[in-house]
Amino acid sequence: MATVCELCPVCLHARYHQKGLVYDFVTRIEEDVCPFCRAYERVHGQKAHEKR
Repeated sequence: MATVCELCPVCLHARYHQKGLVYDFVTRIEEDVCPFCRAYERVHGQKAHEKR
């Protein structure tokens, strides 16, 4: 499931740019709504919006 978040265009944009509307969207939905973002955090040890 973490692979889906790695390839998600919304999460990729948030990780790369670190600002803007998409970044705000990802920071708000990742913990409560998106199971892929939660899986990404469990596997990689960092939030889906943080730079690698």
